[in-house]
Amino acid sequence: MITKSRKTKETDITISLNLIGEGKSKIETGVGFLDHMLESFSKHSLIDLEISCKGDTHIDDHHSVEDVGIVLGSLLAEAIYPVKNMERFGSANIVMDEACVSCDLDLSNRPYLVYEVNVTGKVGQFDTELVEEFFRAFVLNARISTHIVALRGKNKHHIIEAAFKSLAVAIRRAMQPNERVGIPSTKDML
Repeated sequence: MITKSRKTKETDITISLNLIGEGKSKIETGVGFLDHMLESFSKHSLIDLEISCKGDTHIDDHHSVEDVGIVLGSLLAEAIYPVKNMERFGSANIVMDEACVSCDLDLSNRPYLVYEVNVTGKVGQFDTELVEEFFRAFVLNARISTHIVALRGKNKHHIIEAAFKSLAVAIRRAMQPNERVGIPSTKDML
């Protein structure tokens, strides 16, 4: 397990991560829907996570959601770079009932996010616009090129959960060991 903390006037976050884990998690962000999404991410990526966040949720959930993305992304970057003896590219289409979301990614050390998931409003008390904020913070700090695209769906909960699961499975596939590729780049570095 590696651990990273971040404390600001808005949030106090500590995250521990075991990259080659079993998908076990203990998550308490103060944002119930985010906890559910991160538990699902942990389970399907097989990355063990312990996340504690105390944030200014009396204002709204924005700072907690974004800052958890920042810390989790930077911790993942610390764990995977330099990329060596792993596939590097990962892809997954995840179906949840009527919803299907695609994630394609590259552990490139060059952050980029394409986010084409058109959900608005709320899921319970959770503002759906914060999903993109989480993914942007995560991807930029993990330094991965990521395309998350909703292919179809109507239920906001299903679409968002499929997005988190597709990211998880794509990361798991990209981290697959492959001794033959060595450093998987013509540049000899990532």
